[in-house]
Amino acid sequence: MQSALQPNERATLETLTGIRHWAPGLYSFTTTRPPDYRFIAGQYARLGLHNAVGNVVWRAYSIVSATSATHLEYYVIDVPGGAFTSTLQRLVPGDTILLDRQTHGAMTPDRFADGEDLWMLSTGTGLGPFIAILREPMVWQRFRQLLVVHSTRTAKEFSYQDELLEAERQYANAPARLRILRTSTRDDVEPAHASHLRGRITTLLTNGELERHAGLSLQAENSRVMLCGNPAMTDEMRELLKQRGLRPCRRDMPGQYVAENYW
Repeated sequence: MQSALQPNERATLETLTGIRHWAPGLYSFTTTRPPDYRFIAGQYARLGLHNAVGNVVWRAYSIVSATSATHLEYYVIDVPGGAFTSTLQRLVPGDTILLDRQTHGAMTPDRFADGEDLWMLSTGTGLGPFIAILREPMVWQRFRQLLVVHSTRTAKEFSYQDELLEAERQYANAPARLRILRTSTRDDVEPAHASHLRGRITTLLTNGELERHAGLSLQAENSRVMLCGNPAMTDEMRELLKQRGLRPCRRDMPGQYVAENYW
């Protein structure tokens, strides 16, 4: 039975309202949203739960919801033996969770002062903030091309596919065009015979496959890049982008990419 959580000056107490399972150990869940809770698409929240010995453990999760939604949504993978997800995976609708009143993170589209093509490169649940960004009508007016690249271990872990396809139809007349590129790293399927690519994002960028399938080049003049997920991917991508003349966004200097590590 879940231990009783208490709201305080730092956090509100929210109720779990729904769970959707995408693959074993991979799911999204929704909670209630405080009326005064504000965030920018791409930011993350800090959630709190009791661990096995009764201490509150906090973890950061990107908010997947649109900023206009009446609920909050998160996209999660279970961590074997994890102090937080070991409790989270046992929750059912009606259970409660603490929500830090303050939002966090600066991986948001408004970090870019210019640019025409927005590349959103993700591994695993790093897709979450990009779903939130695509749920904002503003981004469809801001850019010419929106490219979502999602890398997972297997094709079974590709999530939000129906919503991304629906977004293509919903915004068919918007200035921006959406391109969806998926790649798996462990499926024993040759790319020529699959509906998705095979290999790590960094490998596909290096060998030219990513840009060839996108039908677009990634370059400093027009491309703006968001990186979210495995630190190995984000670190390697930083070096590859540097080689192409792209700079990180700084407070005092416009740049061409922003990044968020997921652990």
